[in-house]
Amino acid sequence: MASFKPRALTSLRAAAHRAADKSALVGLDGFVDTIVTPVAQRTAQGDAFTPILTIPEFSSRIAGAAGKSTNIEFYPLMDKLGGNGPIMAAALLAGGTRITYVGALGHPTIHPVFHAFASKADVVSLAGPGTTIAVEFQDGKLMLGQLRSLDGITLPKIDEVMGAARFRSTLAAADLVALVNWTMIPNMSGIFTALVEEVLPGLAPRAAGLPPRLFFFDLADPEKRTRADLLDVLHLIARFGAFGEVTLGLNLKEAQQVAEVLQLPAPDKDEASLRSSAAAIREKLGVATVVVHPRESAACATAAGTAWVPGPYTDKPLITTGAGDHFNGGFSQGQLLGLDPEGCLALGVCTSGHYVRTGISPTLANLETFLASWA
Repeated sequence: MASFKPRALTSLRAAAHRAADKSALVGLDGFVDTIVTPVAQRTAQGDAFTPILTIPEFSSRIAGAAGKSTNIEFYPLMDKLGGNGPIMAAALLAGGTRITYVGALGHPTIHPVFHAFASKADVVSLAGPGTTIAVEFQDGKLMLGQLRSLDGITLPKIDEVMGAARFRSTLAAADLVALVNWTMIPNMSGIFTALVEEVLPGLAPRAAGLPPRLFFFDLADPEKRTRADLLDVLHLIARFGAFGEVTLGLNLKEAQQVAEVLQLPAPDKDEASLRSSAAAIREKLGVATVVVHPRESAACATAAGTAWVPGPYTDKPLITTGAGDHFNGGFSQGQLLGLDPEGCLALGVCTSGHYVRTGISPTLANLETFLASWA
């Protein structure tokens, strides 16, 4: 399997020049993320403390407060651009794709954490952003969110703020349409229904010679949604296949939730299980591509078969919040460049791997260097 790296590197170098010709329409969320470390024992001010390192340790601290009370300090590390959509869009933007972003970036003005992003992308803000306290541990993270501002995101709101004609012309021109964070946007299923029944059928067909339009969907941890809602949206997502090629991106937990509601075997972290689950979900839904990406590797299934690559895993990441969205951005960038499934997976894991080590969304040149030096 080691040979996938030189293959991916050769493919990336041959295709990188195409990035500037590609455009993506991405949405529809937006969050201000505050990254924090929970404090176990403080010895002085500032960063003089011992952190709570694991989720079981944190849960034990909380459980000990039952019938009493407790105080847990979150030490802030940074405020940053957040939300599945903005982070994925930032990854694509760093890779050279032209971005139109529609989502919750601030109202009546753009929130400062999005200013750098908005200076490079064409942005349309529908509402104020949600807020997330991202509590990072060695073995995972807890995302504590407030998202009432997302309640107002609807297709009529998009048409009101962006203009119906502009939205439809942007949609028609986009090589990639990425609609993410279904779980946290209450009206997203309604938007999907309106798109497949009213908007997309009215768009002009793609120009001759262009590859099919790509659609990318990320559910964003649907645990809090009902089984019926999840099953409905999976079949809604499949309907976009009438207008382009659909990719459903899933982390391991999401893949297990989707497999359960589709009455399929749940995947585990091993290669064979990931390949099998991606193929089974793809076949059941009838979409073009299904991707499953735990932290240690990634697999995908297409009509041509399955692919798998290991990830450049590190046990000492600088940041983990946004790693999955960077994977999505890297994988979609590979699709836009015309790479094969293995190459798309390689770009996904390298985009995520670079980001968790540096906190920076990589350029294609960064990814070439990362691939070339990956031991």
